[in-house]
Amino acid sequence: MPKTLAPALVAAVLAFQLTPAAAETVAEFYKDKQIKIIIGNAAGGDYDIGGRILARHIGSHIPGNPTVIVQNMPGASTVTATNYLWAKAPRDGTVIGSFSRNIASQAVIGKMNIEADPRKFGWIGGSSLPGRVCMVSGKSGIKSPEDIFKREVVVAGSGAGSSLSIVPTALNNLLGAKFKLVEGYKGSNDAMLALERGEVEGICHTHGVFQSHHAQMVKDGELKILFHVEDTDFPDDPSVPSIYKFAKTEKQKQMLRFLFSSTEFGRPYVAPPGTPPERVAALRKAFADALKDPALIEEAKNSSVDMSYRPAEELEKLVEALYATPKETIEELEKIVPAGGLQ
Repeated sequence: MPKTLAPALVAAVLAFQLTPAAAETVAEFYKDKQIKIIIGNAAGGDYDIGGRILARHIGSHIPGNPTVIVQNMPGASTVTATNYLWAKAPRDGTVIGSFSRNIASQAVIGKMNIEADPRKFGWIGGSSLPGRVCMVSGKSGIKSPEDIFKREVVVAGSGAGSSLSIVPTALNNLLGAKFKLVEGYKGSNDAMLALERGEVEGICHTHGVFQSHHAQMVKDGELKILFHVEDTDFPDDPSVPSIYKFAKTEKQKQMLRFLFSSTEFGRPYVAPPGTPPERVAALRKAFADALKDPALIEEAKNSSVDMSYRPAEELEKLVEALYATPKETIEELEKIVPAGGLQ
């Protein structure tokens, strides 16, 4: 062989050897692979149950049909799992994970020893939309959301850091609502009993609480949903207004968004930073397809677990909005919402 051909031949051989890896498709990568879903919560809760339902269905929607398993990694309010996904998990698409819907806002504030920068995760999507609503008794005489700005409305609370107390107190301080908070109830069940007995006129809490135990009272008009506190449409009834409608300034909207947008993350799922974008895209599509799969929907219904789909793009927008909140606005929020309200 002429010596002049040797370099070209070597280059060709090297190119041939490198091409398969470089051109490996998503399906080829995932064939015979195992994907691990890290759940930052202990076994038995809705994050765990939802993650296991997802694991049973998402594999068939991923090119290459990998097997999917769940690993619980509880600790420090899911910060342990968050930091693992950020710094230690493989970045090849074989590991994804879920952590608390509060992680993004806590990272912005700089609390809880969170090492991760949520902006750099590969957001895959979220399941569930645990929206919060304010309801009143049909006997209260309160007809519309505007009434909370016109007269005192007595609502039940269960401590400064509880959902029952955070919403009415925040709306009083941020928008000038006239909720009168009666503290001392042990939780949502006691608060509902107080509402039924006429001790209070209303209650603000996660919509699922009313949906699972008091849906008939809503249908019969014994309970009325005044508004919800998320910026998205209310999934069960788009005619229910958002409290954002009553925010008069952009600063008020920023404060509401920082305080209440955590529920819009649902149960979020991410890939570690640096995961190849084509694999993140495939996981996003598989996640969306799985949550629309009739088999998953049926299993979720039988398990009483909300698996409403939250697009990755919407979660990314929420993260961007949180990081765009001025520091002085966050500091002001910390002073005017109940203790624990930003956690």
